[in-house]
Order: sequence, then structure tokens, then C-alpha cells
Amino acid sequence: MDAASSPPERRFLIALSWLWVGAPLCYGLYELVLKAKQLFTG
Repeated sequence: MDAASSPPERRFLIALSWLWVGAPLCYGLYELVLKAKQLFTG
């Protein structure tokens, strides 16, 4: 069963869980890029 055929509340939970994981991941990648840039540019 895929998300397209799921009931709306399940699709909402899937979207919420992606956001729950994706937001800290994006923040961590952003911080990593800043630290790497700082490391290589002095």
C-alpha cells in the first residue's frame, strides 16, 4: 500500500514524520556546510 491510496490522516502522519526527520537533517547539513566553509577559508 502506498501513500497515495492511504486515508488522509495517514498521509498527514507520513508528512509529519518526514518533517520531523527532515528539519533537523537540513539544519545539520546547513551547519556542516558553514563549518566546512569556515575550516577551508580560515
